[in-house]
Amino acid sequence: MLAVTADDHPSVAPGGPVAVLANPTAGRGRNRGLLPQVLHRLAAAGRPVRPLHAHTAEEAEAACHAAVADGASALVAIGGDGTVHRAVQAVAGTAVPFGAVPAGTGNDFAADTGFPVDPLAAADVIAAALRDGRTRPVDLARMTAADGTSRWYAAVLAAGFDAIVNERANRMRWPSGPRRYDLAILVELARLRPRRYTLRLDGVAHEVDAVLVAVGNCASYGGGMRVCPDADPTDGLLDVVVGGRFDRRTLMRVKPRIYRGTHVTHPLVSSYRARTVELSAEGITTYADGERALDLPLTVTAAPAALRLLR
Repeated sequence: MLAVTADDHPSVAPGGPVAVLANPTAGRGRNRGLLPQVLHRLAAAGRPVRPLHAHTAEEAEAACHAAVADGASALVAIGGDGTVHRAVQAVAGTAVPFGAVPAGTGNDFAADTGFPVDPLAAADVIAAALRDGRTRPVDLARMTAADGTSRWYAAVLAAGFDAIVNERANRMRWPSGPRRYDLAILVELARLRPRRYTLRLDGVAHEVDAVLVAVGNCASYGGGMRVCPDADPTDGLLDVVVGGRFDRRTLMRVKPRIYRGTHVTHPLVSSYRARTVELSAEGITTYADGERALDLPLTVTAAPAALRLLR
């Protein structure tokens, strides 16, 4: 188990600036007009607020790393799970606290860790925590590829049908917007087949034929789909949910149940809990927090208390 505690890191200067990563395109831009109000409410904590500037996801991640290296006393992400994913790369395993203002299409990490769904209310909660010096630890997951490449994620790693659909949608140039994802689903449903996965859970090997594999630090992904409904980001463990040899009709019947988390009672679904998950299959690129991540094979390790939340 990878344990991270505040004692492992130097203290953060309490008067330093609050770095803010805002994604104006999150949620298709519907909350863009709230940004000045969110920044104003964060400033009520009595610390300088420093917006970070970036034009790409890679620049956003680099800006977060630079802000932390320059002495930011906190980092706040305004956006969805993708924005959170970029931001936590900079603060994971450090003493720099983090706040999430949900303003995206999918706000699963913010919801699963108790931030208000309203962006302004979330900003008020974060500002109050900053004023009071209050944080609470939550877990993250750390994934490592065969070549040693390593990244953190906050919510769920998808390594089955949903990851395959995302990969196809990202390769498509037409149509635009949500229709691209809908078309990718139709294409991949026509090609649906179980794939052979090898899972090694805390050293115990499992060979499975499956169409759905998810490794959750939190319960939800995709904007409220409770794919790992029993996952708890404070228990030091990862939840693994495997959907077995579904055919197209059965998968489409079961998929709506994921929003309620009741799919885990289906006889073709198996659930596990482990500290370390080794996962391999041919031709799968994973998606973590909705972002394109690492190719299989990879290892996911629970990182207890790796993030200090401003809540």
